Amino acid sequence: MRITVFAATGGIGRRIVEQAQAAGHEVTAVVRNPDALAARVRTVRADLAAADPDALRAAVTGADAVLSGLGARSRSDAGVAWRGTAAMAAAMAATGVRRIVVVSAAPVGTVPSPGRPAPPRHDPGDGFAMRHLLAPLTKAALRGHYADLARMEDVLRDSALEWTVVRPPRLTDKPLTGDYRTAHGRNLRGGTSVSRADVAHLMLQVLDRPETVGQVLGIAY
Repeated sequence: MRITVFAATGGIGRRIVEQAQAAGHEVTAVVRNPDALAARVRTVRADLAAADPDALRAAVTGADAVLSGLGARSRSDAGVAWRGTAAMAAAMAATGVRRIVVVSAAPVGTVPSPGRPAPPRHDPGDGFAMRHLLAPLTKAALRGHYADLARMEDVLRDSALEWTVVRPPRLTDKPLTGDYRTAHGRNLRGGTSVSRADVAHLMLQVLDRPETVGQVLGIAY
């Protein structure tokens, strides 16, 4: 399969590239700085903040699927996820590429956005402690980050793309296990963490699962 990976030098993006190569996929990595990518794959230099249409179309042309680990790394990056995803969606529409898998975050299902101004107060998969203690604290601390991801999900819902959103809880740098739980449309009860490597694994696995198109997937241990 021909896969284009956005944010390929990020924590999840690097692992997508590594695992996709190991599985025999043909990988194109979209990066701002090709020197930061250790893997030997085709690279396209593009800055999603600048949203260069020509570079983005070149990156996705001929791809069977696009995978994105895009997300803000600091407050100064606020808005990069939704703006970058909108630029990806435009490039995909222009080149006829339809399948996209992106990473979001577990609390986003209860975060208001322009497309969902009144989301559920609680995620159906969250337990008492998560609903009333951990989730409110996390959302208060990362309000801008989650608002960006919620708006990113709006972009996908409003598109004609075949999208899947993966929502992990706290991310770690532990190794790949392949031993994680998933759920459609909700978080995982008691699931407080998952490794970036396992998130990357799921993002690649869902490419062969048509039932995940147009779905949000929770993932956790």
